[in-house]
Amino acid sequence: MAKKSEADLRTDINKAIEIYQPITFVTFYLSDYGEMVVKLISESILRRFERFDMMEIVYTAAKELIINATKANIKRVLFHDRNLNPDNPEQYAEGLRLFKDELNEDNVRKYVPKFRAQNLPVHATFYYSPEVLNIKVKNAFPLLPQEEKRIRDKFYKARSFSSLIDFYTEYSDDTEGAGLGLTMVGILLDNTGIDRHAFTLYSNKIYNETAAKLEIPLTDTYVSKRRRFEIEREDRGLSADELRHQFQAKSIEPYTGPTTAG
Repeated sequence: MAKKSEADLRTDINKAIEIYQPITFVTFYLSDYGEMVVKLISESILRRFERFDMMEIVYTAAKELIINATKANIKRVLFHDRNLNPDNPEQYAEGLRLFKDELNEDNVRKYVPKFRAQNLPVHATFYYSPEVLNIKVKNAFPLLPQEEKRIRDKFYKARSFSSLIDFYTEYSDDTEGAGLGLTMVGILLDNTGIDRHAFTLYSNKIYNETAAKLEIPLTDTYVSKRRRFEIEREDRGLSADELRHQFQAKSIEPYTGPTTAG
């Protein structure tokens, strides 16, 4: 299928923004064209709500999350093709070694046919209003327990870093690069004055997905989802787990509007 021109993409994106339709970008590999699409979506939304000053953080974070999700797909392909059992510590360690060896741009590109064959796209969806821009980047599989632990450990350790340079100096030889991009986004938000809690990661076996979510306030009066959750929890006298369970029980995936491939 022929790729749309930048002018045609801009027209489609602006039409969606006028009626507040979510915009989904689907990719197997973030090429130069794909980067242009992500940049165009980010720019168009921010210009619409007169917050182009947020362009650097929005585009950088969205791009990093998409790249990170693509790396996660490489790991899944490696484990599948080598018939490695992630529940076996020795085989998991072998998979991580292979994974680290594959993390360069040329190698990522060569995996695209396997991503397609194994149905491993990356979806990046932009939900927005005059008050907030939400970005959700998801993979089509849940996290393994050991992956979730490693990532959450990095999130926790990253709290002590205010500088990306300091963080990468500490973890430059990390054996599992997937957590580094995620923690980088957290530090990037913090350096921009946005609460790190605006960035969340969840894994859902029911929907068979792992998703990283960004919540970027566009106004000073916006109340974050986390704060609204706390207010409702206090008003209803429930524990966090009880209220979270109620939300999950009635959760419905939202409709996503125009879809752009790249």
